Formats: sequence, structure tokens, C-alpha cells
Amino acid sequence: MPFIDSKISIKVTEEQEKELKTRLGKAITVLPGKSETWLMTGFEDNYHLYFRGDNSQPTAFVSVSVYGEPDSEAFSDLTAEITKIFGDVLGIAADRIYVRYSATQDWGWNGGNF
Repeated sequence: MPFIDSKISIKVTEEQEKELKTRLGKAITVLPGKSETWLMTGFEDNYHLYFRGDNSQPTAFVSVSVYGEPDSEAFSDLTAEITKIFGDVLGIAADRIYVRYSATQDWGWNGGNF
């Protein structure tokens, strides 16, 4: 049950959004037991992001929420994938991307909790 939520400082076209969704769907498999089957993604473009007090360069904040135990090594691998994806698709430099992880044992779906 992963959710990847992205706040992006530039306009994202429909084509770019679909490519992001597809590539994130493949990248999520870096986390043990996770797949695109349960992945939800969200994209907020034209988001007002300032990094180091500056908003003149494309910037992204990506939040990854997962059900289960945290896996720091896998999270590190996923950060590399996310950074590459956002760089390839949107031209955002790696040093302008933050990735935050949240793992929880409480996750609801379909009227109940796992």
C-alpha cells in the first residue's frame, strides 16, 4: 500500500505525469513486497517551493508512505530511482529534490484496516 505524493515547482504535462506514474510504478518494486498493483500516486505541479531561499530552479518534494516496517537500505535505493526519474522526466537536478519516507503499521483500505 504505498503512496507517492509529489509537489513539483514547475508545470507537468499530461504526458510527463503518465511517464512519472509508469516509472514510479516500476521503481516501487525496489521496496520488498511492494508493487504497482497497490501504488497510489499524486502530483501537484506549479507548487510554490523555495529551497535555500530560492525558487528560480525546478524543485520537487516527494513523500513516500508505506504500510509495514521501514527498510532504510531499500529506501535509499528508491531515493536514487526517484531522483533519476524526476531528473529524466522533468529535468530537476538531484540536489533540488527532497524525498521523505513514512512507514506505518496502520493503513486503511476498502472500509477496514490491514
